[in-house]
Amino acid sequence: MKKQDTIFGIHAVKALLENSPERVIELWLLQGRDDERLMPLINSASEFGITLQRAARKVLDEKASSTQHQGIVARVKAAKALTEHDLDALLENTAVPFLLILDGVTDPHNLGACLRNADAAGVHAVIVPKDNSVGLTSTVSKVACGAAEIIPLFQVTNLARTMRHLQDKGVWIVGTAGEADGNVYQADLTGPLAIAMGAEDKGLRRLSRESCDSLVSIPMAGSVSSLNVSVATGVCLFEAVRQRLSV
Repeated sequence: MKKQDTIFGIHAVKALLENSPERVIELWLLQGRDDERLMPLINSASEFGITLQRAARKVLDEKASSTQHQGIVARVKAAKALTEHDLDALLENTAVPFLLILDGVTDPHNLGACLRNADAAGVHAVIVPKDNSVGLTSTVSKVACGAAEIIPLFQVTNLARTMRHLQDKGVWIVGTAGEADGNVYQADLTGPLAIAMGAEDKGLRRLSRESCDSLVSIPMAGSVSSLNVSVATGVCLFEAVRQRLSV
């Protein structure tokens, strides 16, 4: 298990300082940059006694393994890995759970965008399989724009078993499949709910699909046969939000 991570980008570092400042070991800042976007982060880090260091752009590129760091890179203590054993505590403390299950999403950009959607929609947690799925990486945190530091991400050993456990706890699971008879706008997405999304190339795996209570599709009017998983996730989550607000 890794003990340290790297997080970069203004939104990701800001969310980290607001939610888990104790995880930050040190901050690296672009030499000569003290604009109004970075100054609040610099001031916040100073209040927490976090070490600040200045470096050239090339050094930050190397530390972040990316050129998209926006002039700020944090070395942090790795977040506690959440597993299926931690799920019950969340369920017990959440009156009407609203969950997102992602099956086989391996692209960090897609996971980051899904976490951002989940945070915006008020999702309580995101669940992914431990294998054949990307976990929390620096790229995921950057794309998520702070959501990765807020939304709990549970990495479970057996996704189908976890889905059955959720059902035993009263959570209704709606999965997406292109061949489903009903569409997402016809489904009841109120009450304790988990929406299960598959990767755009393969969709939900067979066992995951069979573990859903119902399957829905997203109506497609054009010639394109499918949506990117993060776009499809946004469509489904916010249809659920619409329904839940009108109850």
